[in-house]
Amino acid sequence: MKYSAFALASLLISTAAFAEEDRTGWPDSFTVATASQGGTYFAYGSGWANLVAEELGLTGGGEVTGGPGQNMALVHTGDTQFGMTTMGPAAEAIRGESPIAPGLQMTNACAMFPMYQTPFSVTALSSSGITSISEIPDGARIGFGPAGSTSDTYFPRMMETLGVNFDRRNGSWSDLGGQLQDGLIDVIAFAAGVPVPAVSQLEVQTDVNIIEFTEEEQATIMEAFPVAQFDIAADTYTTLTEDARSVSMWNFAIANCDLPESFVHAVVDIIMSDNERMVNIHRAARSTIPENWDKNNGVIAWHPGAARWFIENAGADIPADQIHGG
Repeated sequence: MKYSAFALASLLISTAAFAEEDRTGWPDSFTVATASQGGTYFAYGSGWANLVAEELGLTGGGEVTGGPGQNMALVHTGDTQFGMTTMGPAAEAIRGESPIAPGLQMTNACAMFPMYQTPFSVTALSSSGITSISEIPDGARIGFGPAGSTSDTYFPRMMETLGVNFDRRNGSWSDLGGQLQDGLIDVIAFAAGVPVPAVSQLEVQTDVNIIEFTEEEQATIMEAFPVAQFDIAADTYTTLTEDARSVSMWNFAIANCDLPESFVHAVVDIIMSDNERMVNIHRAARSTIPENWDKNNGVIAWHPGAARWFIENAGADIPADQIHGG
């Protein structure tokens, strides 16, 4: 969403004024739980953490974590103020079914703002000859990202559903990229916002195949898992010559539900009022726009400060029973 120069200036001025007038209960510093280095979460999360810290005059930054599942736990307990999660792991955590802490219903992590869709994609070296899911050899060593991440939670099950037999490997995206180049693994199954930094780096250093799902594979995955149809645009990677068929899952930023309403409202205002600034942090932020508030679909209770921003600025129809404490 773009604003006129006058409107944007007014928004930024009002944010600064608001922040100066009411900081009751605000923390002096904050942390955003992200994921492993080399992945989109780390780049995107560290970027908006630095932006908010600068705008509000606070100390803040991103923290390397195990990804969405662990982030739900860290934000729920208040070990970090903010984090990022995908909707599948979030739903499991709220039901008390997270492998991170089975039985713990993580209901003190609140929705803050929509981020972007996480496509599920497969990458192999061109020298491997693997150009499709069906060509992945029996017993292939597949890197699924950090243990407990969205990719590690869902992609092995997706591969099994598609009849792929594999040797499961875990690690940070940057580490797995190095292992792929060195021949220590055969395939990387990425679930991360695009462009994935590790894939972009691989493209610079070697020839890779970015493998899409067939229409039948896509339909099978969509029926079995909480994902939607998605196309990775051809201009995302230099390797692609046309859009690549994929599936995706939405990501949301989350906040500890006990944070002051005014604080979370101010943070959301900074993130959502200037999309161009967010896109400069990471191209995936093209989807970090107010009208995507509805992608929460009632999965995560809204933080009152975030809900107020979207109701006031995006015409969001958020029922009171979907707002924490409502």
